[in-house]
Amino acid sequence: MKKQQTGQQNKEELTFRQKVFKMVSVGVVDDPINQGYDVISTGLLLINLIGAFLGTFDSITARYSELLRQIDAVTIAFFAIDYVLRLYTAPCLYPDRDVPHACLKYVTSGAGIIDLFSFLPYYLPMFFPAGVVAFRLFRVARILRLFRISAYYDSLNVITDVIANKKQQLMSSVFIILVLMLASSLAMYSIEHTAQPTVFKNAFSGLWWAVSTLLTVGYGDIYPVTFLGKAFGIVITFLGVGMVAIPTGIISAGFVEQYARQQRLSDYAVEADLHFVKIELNARDAWNGKMIRDLMLPQGMIVAVISRGSEIIVPRGDVILKAGDRLVLAAEALKNDRPVNLKEVTLKKNHEWNNTAIRDLDISRQTYIVMVRRDGHAMVPNGSLVLLPGDTVILYTREHVPSEELLPV
Repeated sequence: MKKQQTGQQNKEELTFRQKVFKMVSVGVVDDPINQGYDVISTGLLLINLIGAFLGTFDSITARYSELLRQIDAVTIAFFAIDYVLRLYTAPCLYPDRDVPHACLKYVTSGAGIIDLFSFLPYYLPMFFPAGVVAFRLFRVARILRLFRISAYYDSLNVITDVIANKKQQLMSSVFIILVLMLASSLAMYSIEHTAQPTVFKNAFSGLWWAVSTLLTVGYGDIYPVTFLGKAFGIVITFLGVGMVAIPTGIISAGFVEQYARQQRLSDYAVEADLHFVKIELNARDAWNGKMIRDLMLPQGMIVAVISRGSEIIVPRGDVILKAGDRLVLAAEALKNDRPVNLKEVTLKKNHEWNNTAIRDLDISRQTYIVMVRRDGHAMVPNGSLVLLPGDTVILYTREHVPSEELLPV
């Protein structure tokens, strides 16, 4: 009995954790609460950044310092709560790890560090007053939270996709630039040190000149005065223009390729007329622990994408499915298929079907219950299933029902 109670408690906790995870995950808009949380989170972040910007003006600070302080306190308190919620739901983000390792993975991840520095510098001066100036510098990390908006706009993810796809070429070009900078700094130091011992004191002075010249910034605080140094500077300037153009050209070409690839994928989807369904496996599903090749899917249906935590896995035949995996199933539409009319009924508080088993419902033999949704989960409509207030019942009927609008599928 105690084991059953413990198992029930663990199941309820897992369900609650999943709900919280969906709420704090940006871009999950299947529920008004989840979408509302995204709006509140983004709104408070923008208010915080605007307040921090306005706080740099003495005239505004003199009149509204107390208001800006309250805005800062409220928004940062929300960031702290958000961090705790994300830490609590880390096992949902990394389902292949146990709770301690999942939390550690989140804390040490880039997103976790940004979330931590979003609120921690505000509270650290209470314990370390001497470091208040240094702590303010870390508040810039809040701006990076804006990148979470990219979950709503695919176009914002293009830059990261381009950098990931072109990382080898970019690393090669950066390596060439670093070698050229080092060689230029040593050469210019050797040429100009005798003529300007106070300007080119060491190799680092030459490195500063090489960086400002190769990157075409040219501050003018360090420059050659000898004929050989000026001639060498002209050569390095020309090389700098070419070297900086290499990574720029790689990224530009990557943008063109990425947009062309997205356009091709969009065209293919229209031509093939595919339908996609996204499901999540749990520990009781029959597919859990099986290889994709052993699923025995119907002809014309494939596993298109597997999402496991933050990873996207190519669905090869030897990939073993695990609980928590999110699968995108694709199937080609039937040609000349007749539409199926479905009716969706949400049971209100006083509906006559409440607390009644499906087998006891007084419905026409021409009407079938094909699915029941409860708390966001789809349930098999077997005869013993008792309907409850708030359930959404999907009906298929061959009869015309004038009082309800049928949903074509």
